[in-house]
Amino acid sequence: MTIRKIQKIFAGVLTVSVLTASLFGGSALASETETVSETTTEAASEAGSEESTGTRTIVDHTGAEVVLPEKIERVVISSILPLPSVYCLFRGSADDIVGIHPSSMAAAENSYLINVFPEIANADTSFVENGEVNIEQLLALKPDVVFYSANNTDEREMYDNAGIPAVGFSTSMSDYDCVETYADWIQLLGDIYGEQATANEIIAEGRSVAEEIKSVTSTISDEDKPKVLILFNYADGVIKTSGSNFFGQYWIETAGGINVAADLSGTPEINMEQVYEWDPDIIFITNFSPYQPDDLYNNTIDGDDWSNVTAVKNQQVYKFPLGMYRWFPPASDTPLVLKWLATKIQPDLFKDMDMAQEIKDYYEKYYNVTLTDEDLQKIYNPVSAASGVK
Repeated sequence: MTIRKIQKIFAGVLTVSVLTASLFGGSALASETETVSETTTEAASEAGSEESTGTRTIVDHTGAEVVLPEKIERVVISSILPLPSVYCLFRGSADDIVGIHPSSMAAAENSYLINVFPEIANADTSFVENGEVNIEQLLALKPDVVFYSANNTDEREMYDNAGIPAVGFSTSMSDYDCVETYADWIQLLGDIYGEQATANEIIAEGRSVAEEIKSVTSTISDEDKPKVLILFNYADGVIKTSGSNFFGQYWIETAGGINVAADLSGTPEINMEQVYEWDPDIIFITNFSPYQPDDLYNNTIDGDDWSNVTAVKNQQVYKFPLGMYRWFPPASDTPLVLKWLATKIQPDLFKDMDMAQEIKDYYEKYYNVTLTDEDLQKIYNPVSAASGVK
């Protein structure tokens, strides 16, 4: 059942509920407590006031009340890089997006997102210069609202000063649990657009997958878990991994592995001596890094010798796929990421999981597209340009 069908059914149920209340609710409503009556009256008054001014108020992930226009037709998504894909999943369109971050565009142009939502290519990226928002150029886009990373307090202050409604989306409020962070974003979009049925369906899918994977991996002993290293951002001689307090920890632990960088926090810089000490069994390279597994297998990266690392010797180096967005942070393909990682980290336990079919079914259900085997190969083998690294 598609999201849109769910919405229609939800609307029908709501209509029936209203009719039932009008037919049978006379005496029952009269017996409601005074407190409830006062609360309802107050809420109705506030709703009426907002309706009369053409606005409505939501609470974002910073805890701030944000007054939004009743109709949102021009959206800028700034520092929350994966959100364009989640927005497209939720809204079923990118028509309202007038601006996104250049890094988001680099991912979009080299992913499947632009095939399903080609209008994303029309979004402006020039309002971000050297990684910073140029407020004058952003204002020129005439946004009704800006979606940004809730952790970026300076950015929020800039929007407040400019009088632009800004909604903060948090990456950390669920302790870097990727599925719950994804759920947080979907829930907030549901609040913004008043589409809770859509939000609930998407959230339920992610949580169901997490429970499915955890039911298997939670029983694995540490002795049967491989040591895993994530090369989060590796370019120009700098190696950054994913330690605790970041998404890699959740992915690895939930999929049945041990994060070799768990004693470090965030996205710390490491060197080859540290890699040799850890000697990981499996290495994953994100799409924030331009390197491919062959670069490690062929030992072609200047200054770094990977030839004696166990994961390289055993050909256990994998590039994260690139579907609707880079498969590392929470994004619209998050449930698929967890399944894919489980098949790589614990292949024997998930040997019956057909990832090709899983991806095809998910894309059919949520994006209404039928993937070919050629499409799958592109998702599995993302180009280096998707990193956005020049």
